Amino acid sequence: MSIAAVNARNQFRGRIREIVEGPVISEVDVQTDGGVVTATITTRSIKHLGLAVGSEVLALIKSSDVLIAKLRAPDAGTTP
Repeated sequence: MSIAAVNARNQFRGRIREIVEGPVISEVDVQTDGGVVTATITTRSIKHLGLAVGSEVLALIKSSDVLIAKLRAPDAGTTP
């Protein structure tokens, strides 16, 4: 697989596991060595790129925000 230079440092190689296609927006699940990465992209882009289940792809993650949530120990007798 060949790709032009990209400045996104978080890159995960994988294969498309599932595509949930909508009329405008679709979800693409990519199975990587680290787990499943889900991308939300336009349905038009899926068709333009020729994406299909089993296609080898590169999931590129570029984000300006990272959120952190502190986990707390579950209390006895309470439900989450």
